[in-house]
Amino acid sequence: MRVSTKGRYALRLMVELAKHPNHQISLRTISEKQQISQKYLEQIIMLLVRADYVISTRGPQGGYRLALPPEQITAGMIIRSMEGNLAPVACVVDGCDSCIRYGDCETLPLWQQLHTAVESIVDSVTLRDLIEKKV
Repeated sequence: MRVSTKGRYALRLMVELAKHPNHQISLRTISEKQQISQKYLEQIIMLLVRADYVISTRGPQGGYRLALPPEQITAGMIIRSMEGNLAPVACVVDGCDSCIRYGDCETLPLWQQLHTAVESIVDSVTLRDLIEKKV
């Protein structure tokens, strides 16, 4: 499993919002602080708004803020909103529909363990953990 630039930048964007949970933050500010193109952040923020992790407010005092407290949003939630599932191979999620060797595959337990380990880690780390550097 490899997390794309979009997934990594989404996590950085959300960490920046988590640092200021009671304030509206502009994309320009996030772009400057995180050194990420504002154009790219515009694409990412729309997905996060659709996932109900971010609230958007228009106008001169507008900007973005977290829809939930930082301790309720996990890295897994954010990464999945960008990447989809985190399975290392399709058969872990799709089962026998994606592979004719599913029932007789010697490597399947490895992929299942890897998938479980990755999900366990990303689902246990919250934005609060990241900003408090508890990871």
